[in-house]
Amino acid sequence: MTKTILIVDDEKDIRDLLAYNLSKEGFGVLTAADGNEALRQIGEHPVGLVVLDIMMPGLDGLEVCKRIRSHKDAAKLPIIFLTAKSAEVDQISGLELGADDYIQKPVSPKVLVARVKSLLRRSSLAEEETSNITDTYLKVGSLEIDRVSHRVLFSGKEIFFPKKEFDLLYFLVKSPGKIFSRDSLLNEVWGDGSYVVERTVDVHIHKLREKLDRTPFEIETVKGVGYRFIE
Repeated sequence: MTKTILIVDDEKDIRDLLAYNLSKEGFGVLTAADGNEALRQIGEHPVGLVVLDIMMPGLDGLEVCKRIRSHKDAAKLPIIFLTAKSAEVDQISGLELGADDYIQKPVSPKVLVARVKSLLRRSSLAEEETSNITDTYLKVGSLEIDRVSHRVLFSGKEIFFPKKEFDLLYFLVKSPGKIFSRDSLLNEVWGDGSYVVERTVDVHIHKLREKLDRTPFEIETVKGVGYRFIE
């Protein structure tokens, strides 16, 4: 089924440019000039992904993202942020609200189309794997993680991970494609009260990569933002 992409930006030239290029790739396209119109479109149409500008007058993109994520029927809707801001803090705040990807303006239509296709593929795979996810067990392709037995299997062969590496891997695999900042990983995996530094995350990510080196899975670095698990 063809996905419909909602483009939200207060600049008409950008909406028209992105709509034209996505339409050429066979996507259905809706547009909105502000946050309120975007929420109305999502409520009235079967939207498959949102391309959302952050800096808009009135209801900005961060607030729109927050409202989408708080609505049970749209909570898992893939979102790509567009922004003219380059500060790391802006990227992290946006992603921690629940955006799936981040593109800085000026936007290359080719890059956007590629990111849209990639995110839709990841979203589709994540939906397929949902039935293989419980509070104690994950299965993504040939990778299995069992929290009860503390075992990680790839194609039936066990790979040993010490406790914190195991916990970090489980947390990332549970949300494939989602980007997490170092701060959020420290809070979620080590806990708010832990006296560890961001470098701790980098060291553990390095160890995960070494052990996943001969598998089709990867812990990807998103420069200036954080990490995500991908296949």
